[in-house]
Amino acid sequence: MADYYELLRVARDAGQEEIKKAYRKVALEYHPDRNAGSREAEERFKEVTEAYEVLRDPQKRARYDRYGREGLRGQGGFGGGFEFSDALEVFMRDFGNFGGFESLFGGRRTGNRPVRGKSLRLRLPLTLKDVRTGASKKVRVAVLEGCDSCGGTGVKGGASAMPCGTCRGSGEERRVERSVFGQFVSVAPCRRCRGEGTVIADYCPECNGDGRVRADRHIRVNVPAGVSSENYLTLRGEGNVGPRGGPRGDIVVLLEVSGDERFRRDGDDLVVEVPLTFGQATLGTSLEVPTVEGGTTRVEVPAGVQSGEVVRVKGEGLPELNGRRCGDLLVRLVVWIPERLTSEQERIIRRLREVEDSAPEKIDPGGRRGFWSRVREALG
Repeated sequence: MADYYELLRVARDAGQEEIKKAYRKVALEYHPDRNAGSREAEERFKEVTEAYEVLRDPQKRARYDRYGREGLRGQGGFGGGFEFSDALEVFMRDFGNFGGFESLFGGRRTGNRPVRGKSLRLRLPLTLKDVRTGASKKVRVAVLEGCDSCGGTGVKGGASAMPCGTCRGSGEERRVERSVFGQFVSVAPCRRCRGEGTVIADYCPECNGDGRVRADRHIRVNVPAGVSSENYLTLRGEGNVGPRGGPRGDIVVLLEVSGDERFRRDGDDLVVEVPLTFGQATLGTSLEVPTVEGGTTRVEVPAGVQSGEVVRVKGEGLPELNGRRCGDLLVRLVVWIPERLTSEQERIIRRLREVEDSAPEKIDPGGRRGFWSRVREALG
């Protein structure tokens, strides 16, 4: 990963405001909404956000300047383990309400133009089974809905708001200012209507003039197969209604795939450990192995298998996101050694020890068969 200062394109002595402006500019360049789901852009977006989170914090920045990224190990994911969902939350935290999250992409209101509602974010827990098959989840979200009492206008009785007399509905004020360089005109949001272009004389008592009330809403989230905790979904037009009749914002769904104690995920493959008895490993056997969907699949274990060897079951892993390939189930076979033996078991094992060869320094797959043949003869 590149130097944090290089990622943000700032000098090492850059001030906090300069760092924040630089991050906003670079983050917008790599933001997923502008890069059509590019994994390379997502990775760079994550990197520049990690850099920003470190350099904006004086203590973390001092540690980084002195020790580099290694000095940040254990600092809440910095120096390794900073997730894409973390990056998205940081960006929305610092810029998600800058005139509305949508203003960053062209949705800021001018004058009495309706303001789009603020985007929301929620976390959606998923299982490995959901990743394997895809899922459709119904979730409850607290959103701002249009006020029924005033019809979303914010005015008592549902009347329309009056144009602002100061800015005449434009939402902007022109101010004549003077400086040592002479006189100039500046344009700023109207101080009376705060840039809205309208004023309300009699506020709706239900929404206090906002035109919105809080309510619970049930939405359906369709999750494609093959996702991971690095991914997120954007539900367009499902978020808060904008103030006084503005259009809805979005809902950003951060996906959280929980682990499964039976399996370890390795990309699109799943790894499962299955214990074998000494006899099963020696003579070979047929096993029922669990699958992520809750069923089982049969695996043939060859005679003479060594502890730690892997049997691959094609197509029983996780699907590739937006692809046709499906990963495999990797069955890692582990020979189980009993801690206690019956007298009969001990007699047989002692007899085996008398006839078996010493363990080789290195397992030779080509010559292994002869050794196990002798074992079977002793047990027979």
